[in-house]
Amino acid sequence: MTLVEGPDARDGALREGTGADAVGGLVPARVARPADTRGLGRVMASAAREGLAVVARGGGTALDWGGLPRGLDLLVDTADLSWTEHIAGDLVVEVGAGTPVAELYDVLAAAGQRLSADPVRTGGTVGGMVATGVSGPRRLLTGALRDLVIGMTVVRADGVVARSGGRVVKNVAGYDLAKLHTGGLGTLGVIASVAFRLHPLPRALRVVTLPASSAAHAEHLLTALRRCTATPAAVELDWPPGSLRVVLEGTPGGVGARVDEIAAAAGTEPEVADALPEGWGVLPAEGTLALVSVPPAESVRAAVRVNELSGAGVSGSARAGALYASFPPGTDAAEVAAVLDGVRSVPGWRMTLLRAEPHVHAAGVDLWGEVPGLPLMRAVKDSLDPGHRLAPGRFAGGI
Repeated sequence: MTLVEGPDARDGALREGTGADAVGGLVPARVARPADTRGLGRVMASAAREGLAVVARGGGTALDWGGLPRGLDLLVDTADLSWTEHIAGDLVVEVGAGTPVAELYDVLAAAGQRLSADPVRTGGTVGGMVATGVSGPRRLLTGALRDLVIGMTVVRADGVVARSGGRVVKNVAGYDLAKLHTGGLGTLGVIASVAFRLHPLPRALRVVTLPASSAAHAEHLLTALRRCTATPAAVELDWPPGSLRVVLEGTPGGVGARVDEIAAAAGTEPEVADALPEGWGVLPAEGTLALVSVPPAESVRAAVRVNELSGAGVSGSARAGALYASFPPGTDAAEVAAVLDGVRSVPGWRMTLLRAEPHVHAAGVDLWGEVPGLPLMRAVKDSLDPGHRLAPGRFAGGI
């Protein structure tokens, strides 16, 4: 590898890393900014020959997610992998990993379409969104983020460009790249581009807010919603203060009728808006952040329990059983660990720290808990990254 001075290194040329490039307290010796997928392949092949530990960076908004990397020799900046090919007639888009998520959504909206995954962070890129794999509120109607991915191009640890799905019929090496790399935190390869299936923008939208005065009241409201014929796009629980937000999409007449049905079932006059609230689906950017996964019927109980144990605000999809708990910045590591133990002790409940503050990492708090299928995950890691050089330690089990 050739070292090039200055911040504008391109396509396999490098610059020296600085403190601004640090990940988990580690400053990379070098930073590469490939111009395209072929350039990314050359960078990764060179890194393989030199045995370098590699972490990929998009918008840099989730570099503090997952575990701390055990090593970092080379940071790969995907900023120049930014392009969009929108096939509107097929409701498909293929997009470079470095493309800002907000930019992609603007392009699709101009054509009356959308990617039905609510962004959970501001300033992120498509590659980072997929690598973290977190699905927003509308997962209830259209599925999780991984269900919207129909193709992917990934550069392997050895620099080989692998493609699956999309316009390529044959799967690569027997693996479904989309399923492996969505949520993989860059530990199995560097995402170069992703193809998504899209949905038309709805003609009308209503947000119905139902206040819940107690846990029992929230349970009653959820039961009433399940009995309605209306199919909501999202049902979000916020605890505290205790409320359900129901998102309805469709035609003006259709959503109006469903609002009336929900109001009648709930036995109250709800607050109704025709636009999503500001910051919809966006997770807090500071403090320790956890994902609580429970059977949907136990969502309210779980939210109340987490709040009682920690004082953390809890929100998420009550009908999907995916809740997010945000600990106030600076929360003591022992307190975080106690909450994790309290939640994980309940059969069928899981609690994972998506992002931990440095002092929580330093205390050795277990981010993951028991991970089903960990031996298989290790086998996949050994197959795709035998040198364990890609974001080493960021995923469950030290993968």
